[in-house]
Amino acid sequence: MVYNNVSVKTDELQELIYGCARNERGAQAKLYHLFYPRMMSMVRRYFPEQMQAEEILNNGFLRAFQKIESYSFKGSFEGWLRRIVFHAVADYASSNTKYKENVLLIEKDEFVHKDHAGRLYYNDLINLIHELPEATRTVFNMFVLDDLPHKQISKILGISEGTSKWHVSEARRMLKEKVEKLNLHIKK
Repeated sequence: MVYNNVSVKTDELQELIYGCARNERGAQAKLYHLFYPRMMSMVRRYFPEQMQAEEILNNGFLRAFQKIESYSFKGSFEGWLRRIVFHAVADYASSNTKYKENVLLIEKDEFVHKDHAGRLYYNDLINLIHELPEATRTVFNMFVLDDLPHKQISKILGISEGTSKWHVSEARRMLKEKVEKLNLHIKK
């Protein structure tokens, strides 16, 4: 397996996990650095500000180190870690009052013309998503990128399903406007 451009054998990863279970700081540091880039990219999808993302990620790793004895070596360790870090993201988001605002549900999804979206690169789209308001960006990421249903999002964030749907609709509207404006500048 290759993590963070470092090749790690299954038995080496297993030994790191056992070391973390024994609370060995060196093993914890190696595991942290090994998975930091992938976990940070997930957190930054929701919270692009570096300091905020670092805090959330560190909370996620702390939880993982506290629960690492429960990892049963069934399934991928990265998937197990990703779930724990995702819960740290969700807990942070649900504790933030921005997500609990009651908003009117408007169910109108408009699509961006395929020529406009086709001119953008992945990083451009991610940057546009980062420009969304924090609450809207978080719900949009959970729904579109993590494929969570509105019911689950509403439970995680402590909002109604209608509010979750509104955030997704609002994100799509805002992204459509941003993509069209961006393409107007590209054409000139």
